[in-house]
Amino acid sequence: RAEQLAAAAERALEAIARRCAALPDADAVSTYFASDPLIVKVRRTADDLRTLGDPGRAEELDGRIRTARQEADRALRDRTDLYADGGRTVRLGGHRFTATTQTPDLTLVPQGDGLAFALTGTDYRAPVTDPALTAARPYWNRRLPSESPEVYRAEHLAARLLHEHGPDALNGTDDLAALVRGAAEEAYDEGYERGVHDHDATAILTAALRLHATAGTLRHEPAARAAALLYWAHGTTPEQRAVLTRRARSLARARDAFGPTPALDHLRSETEHAIAQWHGDGTVPAGACAAYLLEELTTAPEGFVLSARVRGLLDAFRRSVPADAYEEDLPALDDLTARRRLVEAWLSAYTTSTGADVTPGDLAEAVAAELCPDLPRHVSDAPLTTTVEGLLGTHPRITDRRLTLRLDEFLARTQDFRERDLPAFRAFQRRRTELVAAERARLRLDDHRPRVMASFVRNRLVDEVYLPLVGDSLAKQLGTTGRDGRTGTGGLLLLLSPPGYGKTTLMEYVAHRLGLVLVKVSGPALGHAVTSLDPAEAPNATARQEIEKINFALAAGSNTLLHLDDIQHCSPELLQKFIPLCDSTRRVEGVRQGEPRTYDLRGKRFAVCMAGNPYTESGEAFRVPDMLANRADVWNLGDVLTGKEEVFGLSFVENALTANPVLAPLAGRDRADLGLLLRLAEGDPTARADRLSHAYAPTELDRVLAVLRHLLTARRTVLAVNAAYIASAAQADEARTEPPFQLQGSYRNMNKIAQRIQPVMNEAELAAVVDDHYTAEAQTLTTGAEANLLKLAELRGTLTPAQAARWAEVKAAHVRTGTLGGPDDDALTRAVAALAVLGERIAAV
Repeated sequence: RAEQLAAAAERALEAIARRCAALPDADAVSTYFASDPLIVKVRRTADDLRTLGDPGRAEELDGRIRTARQEADRALRDRTDLYADGGRTVRLGGHRFTATTQTPDLTLVPQGDGLAFALTGTDYRAPVTDPALTAARPYWNRRLPSESPEVYRAEHLAARLLHEHGPDALNGTDDLAALVRGAAEEAYDEGYERGVHDHDATAILTAALRLHATAGTLRHEPAARAAALLYWAHGTTPEQRAVLTRRARSLARARDAFGPTPALDHLRSETEHAIAQWHGDGTVPAGACAAYLLEELTTAPEGFVLSARVRGLLDAFRRSVPADAYEEDLPALDDLTARRRLVEAWLSAYTTSTGADVTPGDLAEAVAAELCPDLPRHVSDAPLTTTVEGLLGTHPRITDRRLTLRLDEFLARTQDFRERDLPAFRAFQRRRTELVAAERARLRLDDHRPRVMASFVRNRLVDEVYLPLVGDSLAKQLGTTGRDGRTGTGGLLLLLSPPGYGKTTLMEYVAHRLGLVLVKVSGPALGHAVTSLDPAEAPNATARQEIEKINFALAAGSNTLLHLDDIQHCSPELLQKFIPLCDSTRRVEGVRQGEPRTYDLRGKRFAVCMAGNPYTESGEAFRVPDMLANRADVWNLGDVLTGKEEVFGLSFVENALTANPVLAPLAGRDRADLGLLLRLAEGDPTARADRLSHAYAPTELDRVLAVLRHLLTARRTVLAVNAAYIASAAQADEARTEPPFQLQGSYRNMNKIAQRIQPVMNEAELAAVVDDHYTAEAQTLTTGAEANLLKLAELRGTLTPAQAARWAEVKAAHVRTGTLGGPDDDALTRAVAALAVLGERIAAV
C-alpha cells in the first residue's frame, strides 16, 4: 500500500513541476499551492503514509512540495528578469541565447531501413538491432492501436461494440450514441476525438445493425462460407455430417434454454481444427469457417445460403458457357484441387470478358457452389452494402465524408484487425517501451537532466558577475540569437575555486534555464590513470562509465553541455584530448560502441565546462595543459573581482538565508528588502523599517535583525579564511614562510555556521559556534590541524600569548624544514642546505 501511494505521489509531483513552470505571476503561484487538487492529493498521501508507519517518505513528500514552491518562485523571477520573447530566449549578461523548452527524452525514430534510439533536441542516434522490433516493421509508422491503413478507428470501435454487446442488445439500447461515446472515453489510449470518432462510430454502427438485421448467414465473409462448403461436401462422410449436425443443434437448444455453454465453444474449436487440417495450407480462415458452418447447421432455413448476386453470376455463366466443353471436362477430373482451379479459370475468363464486377469473395463462393451441386441451397437477396454519409473523421477509406460499408467484408476485416493486428501492435508497443526504458537506464538519462538545487539563490553576485562571465564564454561556444547573433566557434569555460563555491550548482542552473542536456563527468572517478577516451582502456568499471558519458555527450552534439568536475583529479594527458574540441576545428577523437570515431561539432550547439580546485587531494597544485588553458575563459569563483567586493561579500549572506529557519522566508521576498534589513542590522541611521515591502511584526523583525547581525559577524571570519586560503594556494612551497593554510571560507562553510545561529545568542556564544565549526573542519587535516587553527586565531585576532609563541615556533620550524630539508631528505642535501644558510647569514653580517 505504501509503495502504491508513493508511486502515485511521484507521478503527481512530476505533473506539479510541469504546471508550476507555466504559472504567470506570484498570485497564481500562491493560489495553486493553496488550493490545487494535486497539491492536496500529495499532502493527503503524506498523511496516509504517516498513518501506515512510513514517516520518512511522508517527510520527503512534504519537502518536495516545499521545493516545488521554491522552484516556482525562482522560475517566476527568472522569467521576469532573464527571459524574453515569450520564454524563447534567455539573457546572460549582454548575450541572448535560445532556450529549449522541450524536455529531452529518448524515443525511436526511423533511420535508413531500420529504427534508432534518438534523444530529442540532440543529434544522438543509436541503431536498434532487436529482432522482435525488426519483425514488427508494419507497425513502425503507426501511431494508434485502433487504426491502420485498412481500418478506420471509428470502424474498429463500432465493430468492437457489435462484437461485445451483440446486435440484439444494441438494437434495444435507448441511447446508442451515449453508449458509443462512453466506450470511446474509456479507451483513452486509442485516440478517439470527442465529437468526431464517436459520431462516426455511431453512424457506422447504426448502418451495420440495419444490414445485420436482414443479412442472416450472409454476414459471414464469402471466402469463409466457400471453404466451409467445400469441407462439408468433400471433407466429411455422411456419418460425420449427421453426428456434427446433431451435436450442434442440441447444444444450440441448450444455449437458447440456459444461456451460453462452453460445450458449444469446444465444438467450434474442434470443427475449426478439423477444417484447418483438411485444407492444410493455412490460407483458409478456419475459425470463420467453423463459425459459419455451425450457424448454418443450427438455424433455419435448411441448407446453405447463396447470395443472389452469385446466383445471378452463375446463371449468366451457364447461359454463356459452351455446355459440352465445360460439362464434360469438369466431371473428368477426380482431384478436387484440379477441379477447383478449372472452375476458377472458367469463371475468371467469363467475368473478364464480360466486365462483370466480381470480388474475390464472390468468385470463391461461385466456385464452391459449382463444386458442391448436391448440397441443399437457399438464395438470399438481403442487402449487404450501404453508404455511410456525413462522417467527420479522415481516413483513406473515406471519400467526401462517405464510407462504403459491405457488411460481410466489414465484419471479417475488423475481426482480423481486432484479433490479429491490434494484439500485434500492442506487443510492438510493449517491446518498444521496454527497449526505450532499458536504453534510458543504460544512458542514465535522468542524471543528464539539470536540476536546480533548492538552496540555490540567484543573488546579485550571480546576476552582476557570474552570469555575464558565463554568458561571454557560452556565446563563443553555443552561439547567440537575435540581430547580432553568432554561431559557436569554440572555447572552454574553466571555473576554479575551492570546494563549496557553487561551480557545479551554477552550471546546473544555467543548463536548466537554457534547456541543455547536462552531462556531468566526475574527475575523481576518472582518476589520473585514465588518459584515453576509449572505455575499453579504463582501469575499472567506474572510470569506464565516466568515459562512456563523455562519448555520449559528444554523440549528442547539439543542445549539450559537457561538464567535467574536479579536474584536479584528472590526468593532463586526458585533458589535452579536448584541445581540438575547444578551438575552431571543434573536433575530438573518441570511441563509441568499440569503434573509433571523430566527433565533428562545428556548428553544433555544444559547450564544454571544466571545474576544479587549485589543490588536489594531496595538496599539490594540479596542471592544466597550456594549449587548453589558452583556449579557456578562466574564472575563480572564490576570488574577488576588482570592484565587486560588496556583492561578493553580500553573496555569502544571500546564500546562507535558506540555511537559517529565521531568515529562510527572506529568500522568496523582494531582494531590496534584504539590503534594507542589512543596513538596519548594521545600524545605518538612514535605514527605515517602514520602507520594507513585506510587513514584519515587531517581534519577527527583531529576530531577523538579530540573526543578521550575528551572520555579518561570522561573515568577517569566513571572508578572512577565504582570502587566506586562496593566498596560500597561490604560493609555491619553496616561498612559504608558514605552513599551508587549508581551512576554507566557502559558501558551504557559511551555511553550516548560519544554520546554528540563534537570535538570542551573545557574542561569546557566536564565537563558540565559529570555533566549533573550524575545529571540526581541522580534524581532517591530521598533523596540519594545529598550524591551521593557530593561523585562524591570528586571522580573527584572538591569539593568546601562549598561542602566539607557539605560532612563532611553528612558523620557524616550517621555514627551517623548508630550508634544511626534512627527515626524509638525503643527508648530503641537508648538509649542503645548511652550509648555504650559514653563508647567507655570514654575508648578512
